[in-house]
Amino acid sequence: MRQRLGERSNQRLDLARYQQLAASNAGSKQQADTQKAVVAQQEALVKADQAAIDNAAATLGYTKIIAPLSGRAGLRQVDQGNIIHASDVTGLVIITQLQPIAVQFSLPQQQIVRVNAASGKGGLSVDVFGNDGVTVVDSGMLKGIDNQVDPTTGTLKLKAEFPNANFQLWPGQFVNVRLKVETLSKAVVVPTSAVQRGPAGTFSYVIGDGDIVTAKPIVVTQQNETEAVIASGLSASDRVVTTGFANLSDGAKVIIGKDDSAPTADLAPRKKRSSRDAGAKDAQGKDGAGERRGKKGERGEGDQKGQTGPAQGSEQSGSGAKSQP
Repeated sequence: MRQRLGERSNQRLDLARYQQLAASNAGSKQQADTQKAVVAQQEALVKADQAAIDNAAATLGYTKIIAPLSGRAGLRQVDQGNIIHASDVTGLVIITQLQPIAVQFSLPQQQIVRVNAASGKGGLSVDVFGNDGVTVVDSGMLKGIDNQVDPTTGTLKLKAEFPNANFQLWPGQFVNVRLKVETLSKAVVVPTSAVQRGPAGTFSYVIGDGDIVTAKPIVVTQQNETEAVIASGLSASDRVVTTGFANLSDGAKVIIGKDDSAPTADLAPRKKRSSRDAGAKDAQGKDGAGERRGKKGERGEGDQKGQTGPAQGSEQSGSGAKSQP
């Protein structure tokens, strides 16, 4: 190969000399044309040698398996000593791309208009929640929307891509996602439990001066399991009732519970009284002391019932209220 390259360079120099002599009629034009054909022949031989080198490199490349993408290799499909064929479907190993990773999810067909309108204004962000359903483990962008609705489920498929920097997401994993299509600015939000429905529509009990509640009609823009967005009827400074609606009415006075007096759970099970202990206790109840203890027990039971109301009310405290008879 190198020798032919050197010969080609020398023959090109001779061709330049012969062409100069032929132009000034100091040399034969036939000799210049012959030298030009020799140079073309040497160039063809050089290209043939380069083709042979490329063919040898391609043949050598067949001895190595190079992955077309970067990812994580799974468990190998074959072991040393197994016979493999080019037509094997399973292959040697499966490589899965993890960074970035795509998540496919579905939305009800009723949300198609909102998603298309929001995606037309710009990219939409998507959040993935962890196992607790609250913590956002990764955030990505919406990459594609399917072109038709699944007629069997009435849902539309969407696809989002996430960087997956810390490998929080794994191929084949089931996750909960949240697609952000709109951001409501300066919105009044109350717990969903504060929204009540009556014959005249939705309303909420608002705690006013002197802890007296008033039923106010409200308009709910949207709501989920925990929060409701109020379009009108409430202000940011209003206090609403979220629990204890059984004995509540318009104009009633309520007592707002406190979290500091919440009852503690009884972790240890109580010992059941046997029939022998019950018979002995009934025998002791015939004397005067037994009757006095019984009366004290009755008073104690009454006091315990009296304390149950505030304790339960405090357990439901926070944004709740309990009506006072």
